[in-house]
Amino acid sequence: MKIRAVILAGGEGSRLKVLTSKRAKPAVFFAGKYRIIDFSLSNCVNSNINDVMVLAQYRPQSLIEHIGSGAPWDLNRDISGGVRILTPYKSLASDWFVGTADAVQQNFTFIKRGNPDHILVLSGDHIYKMDYQKMVNFHQSNNADLTIATITVPIEEASRYGIMHYDENFQVIEFLEKPENPPTNTINMGIYLFKQEVLNQELWNDHFRIGSFHDFGKDIIPSMIKNNSRVFAYPYDGYWVDVGTLESYWQAHMDLLAEYPSFQLYNPYWIIHTRTEERPPALIKKGAIVENSMISDGCVIESDAVVRNSVFSPGVYVMNGAQINHSIIFTDCFIDRNSTIDCSVLDKRVKVGENCKIGDHNLDYQITLIGRDSIILPESIIQANAIIGPDVIPSDYNSTLIKSGEYVQTRRLPYEI
Repeated sequence: MKIRAVILAGGEGSRLKVLTSKRAKPAVFFAGKYRIIDFSLSNCVNSNINDVMVLAQYRPQSLIEHIGSGAPWDLNRDISGGVRILTPYKSLASDWFVGTADAVQQNFTFIKRGNPDHILVLSGDHIYKMDYQKMVNFHQSNNADLTIATITVPIEEASRYGIMHYDENFQVIEFLEKPENPPTNTINMGIYLFKQEVLNQELWNDHFRIGSFHDFGKDIIPSMIKNNSRVFAYPYDGYWVDVGTLESYWQAHMDLLAEYPSFQLYNPYWIIHTRTEERPPALIKKGAIVENSMISDGCVIESDAVVRNSVFSPGVYVMNGAQINHSIIFTDCFIDRNSTIDCSVLDKRVKVGENCKIGDHNLDYQITLIGRDSIILPESIIQANAIIGPDVIPSDYNSTLIKSGEYVQTRRLPYEI
């Protein structure tokens, strides 16, 4: 039996704000050294699914660079699978992807090449560990046309997702896409296993359906249920989070740092693979305090600096007397002396001057964002829930006080950056 995985990685990710201004959402850093897409890719190879296609669209450069030939995941293969990245192209018959189903439909000539028996459709922006082979066995035992992975979430969050209702045999009898008042808290995880010939037919039916959004949740799944296709729910009870919002992204990091973490990275039997750079070991100097934090290779934490409940990507440099709490710091950021950072996310290569105060974790965890390659002036106060866009330089500021809700952007034209 041949299974091909298709990872949808084309989302703009606008709810992650400046973190996706220069990269696709699945390429955003997670847990210091990883990218979000690493979790779907690693789930595939750990489940012995070694034939993977990644459908990219929005700002795919960093995603393409990160995945490369697929070597970190043992997917640098030509004959028996491997990983291929597909991007949209303009022609008489194709255009930019309209919805999730349209992304698959436009690439289906490539997806069905080699005649795989089943197509596993995944989202590239979820954090979880899952053995897809168990789902495959469930799918086959029920002779399902489509199997959908499901999970329960707090009822107050359920309206963000597709809601599932199934009978005692797990056959889906009702599907509601993001209802305002969800009747239950069992949701669609965005993990679909189709018989290949069924998916082919459903995509063509949808392609010609007037008024369709060309989306799996809005169109394909409801149509299949209406037409009495064999659609089954596969219940999953592990950790899973859609990091599509800044709040869920930040909370997923804090989950890693909990006293009893609900998601465990340190499992030698289920390794999360990633592309890594050669960096020296982290250096924590005498007198520095680091508590309940993840510190990646190449980081330097100087004397008298304090780091608590935070996650550092490689190469972060923290000078004497700086304090960082409940924050996520991306690659090669520099934090100068006596600056304080609370409940904030700093993108790559941010430079924070001396004696700055950024964010405040006492204000209901409102998150402060600093965009990639930006410079924070010495003595600045960046209040909670403020945003500094990417590429901001000293001349872009009118004041060293940036109030809550403000958004500072660069005044330079794109060709000047």
